[in-house]
Amino acid sequence: MPFSQAVTESLRVAAASSGVDLMILDNHYDAATAIRNAEQFVASRVDLVIEFQIEQQVAPIVADKIADAGIPLIAVEIPYPPAIFFGVNNYRAGFEAGEYLAIHARQVWGGKASWIIGLDIEEAGPLVQSRITGAFEGVRSVLPDLPIEAFVRMDGRGLGDRSYKLMADFLRRHPRERNLLVAAATDTSALGALQAIREAKREKHVVIVGQDCIPEALEEMVKPNSPFIGSVSHEVSTYGARLIHLGLAMIKGDRIPPYNYANHKLVTTKSMLTSV
Repeated sequence: MPFSQAVTESLRVAAASSGVDLMILDNHYDAATAIRNAEQFVASRVDLVIEFQIEQQVAPIVADKIADAGIPLIAVEIPYPPAIFFGVNNYRAGFEAGEYLAIHARQVWGGKASWIIGLDIEEAGPLVQSRITGAFEGVRSVLPDLPIEAFVRMDGRGLGDRSYKLMADFLRRHPRERNLLVAAATDTSALGALQAIREAKREKHVVIVGQDCIPEALEEMVKPNSPFIGSVSHEVSTYGARLIHLGLAMIKGDRIPPYNYANHKLVTTKSMLTSV
């Protein structure tokens, strides 16, 4: 996952500049591996754990193992109660994505939208799912008369291949539909959907906004007539320094708020071309 890799790289840089020894284990997008890695952190007697993995159903298991060893825990993006949370305000990030999709529909399609598709991540739990909840509310804030039946959530798992299959199937089942708005929980998911849209030759009928602003998404957004019109940047380059700062404060015993939000901003094709 490009976003996960960017978080890791940001942590590497921040740890090196702070004189912190960093032990990195890969969960491989797998719940059982995440549990084994937590056990390895405990066995290695680390001073702090920064956990970033998608399977919320094992979050209590991982959190309990680390807490039982008396090790402070920061959960990145996915909450791990009672861990300290660090990540984007998912609802607001989603709302801004949906709002922009609806503004496009109003300006380009005369306010028409036949379907609003949310490519979700069910296993990440309700906090991350609020990206799509927020996106749907953002659409409704601009286009309040759309029927509830027009809003469809699909579990893309944040992955490109899964989202490609879901979108390809949806387009096959709705071959004549136009004016589709797609809000994706990740840019990786958005790019998978985009592949299906291109193969179906439906680029003129669909627009997409993703999350994360990974390089592949930014490259796509500046292509002429691309359906990929925006992404919400989570300012991932700032994660490492803020996480190291939080971690060191926790080790010292400072009082830390339970929720610590990263900054985010909407990046669009128009804003990128204007800045160039």
